[in-house]
Amino acid sequence: MTADALSHGAGRGTATDVDSLPEDSPFGADTVATAREIIARYPQSRSALLPLLHLVQSVQGYVSQHGIAFCANQLELSTAEVSAVATFYTMYKRKPCGEHLVSVCTNTLCAALGGDAIYDKLRTHLGSEDKPLGHEETSGTPGEQGSITLEHAECLAACDFAPVLQVNYEYYDNQTTESAVDLVDALRRGEKPAPTRGAPLTDFRGVEYQLAAGFDTAAEAVGGPSASAATLRGAQLANERGWTAPAMPDNVDLPPAPEKK
Repeated sequence: MTADALSHGAGRGTATDVDSLPEDSPFGADTVATAREIIARYPQSRSALLPLLHLVQSVQGYVSQHGIAFCANQLELSTAEVSAVATFYTMYKRKPCGEHLVSVCTNTLCAALGGDAIYDKLRTHLGSEDKPLGHEETSGTPGEQGSITLEHAECLAACDFAPVLQVNYEYYDNQTTESAVDLVDALRRGEKPAPTRGAPLTDFRGVEYQLAAGFDTAAEAVGGPSASAATLRGAQLANERGWTAPAMPDNVDLPPAPEKK
């Protein structure tokens, strides 16, 4: 593909069908058809950008310049607009991911309970003592069976089961350095250990397609509850005991908002 075909930086793309895609495009008729189905869900086509970025990741395992151009053309946006979104969110990867994405929570509570130790252990276990694996680096050949991309993640919203990690966004709770090593070793052998809760484990590209295609398409793949008994216990106690939050008084005089300068 030429530099001009990939850039569209100054102008906007024009919605393309499969016949007008460049010869070296990794996106075929199936991807174009899925993109059109996704776009049709939204009153404004540009609102489909986030799922379309997941869609291109499901094909390539990351968001490449080809993926940027594909999204721009399908949504009639500039590649600058698409790139601004793709580089803002950490869930969109700018280099190829492994078969599995392992995310270790290193935020406050997980870190204090062992998350930092787990991340450090996996860095050397998947790399070496002399050359530990870095953030968003991959052990093995990206995309091939047994390859693993490691990242440290901010809060994974599972403090009640800290320390936690995720594989392709599925939860593995109450981890230790030993259990985390056992988990990644199983992934490298081609196994798919069951998550603590949530859907059965798939690979990174598979879950990216589920995120792109939406809940209707992914419903059959989601085979378990994501909420845990411990997480819901407070709400259950409140319901059993009739606890409610104080009602907001009527006709509350709110202070005026400051004028913008």
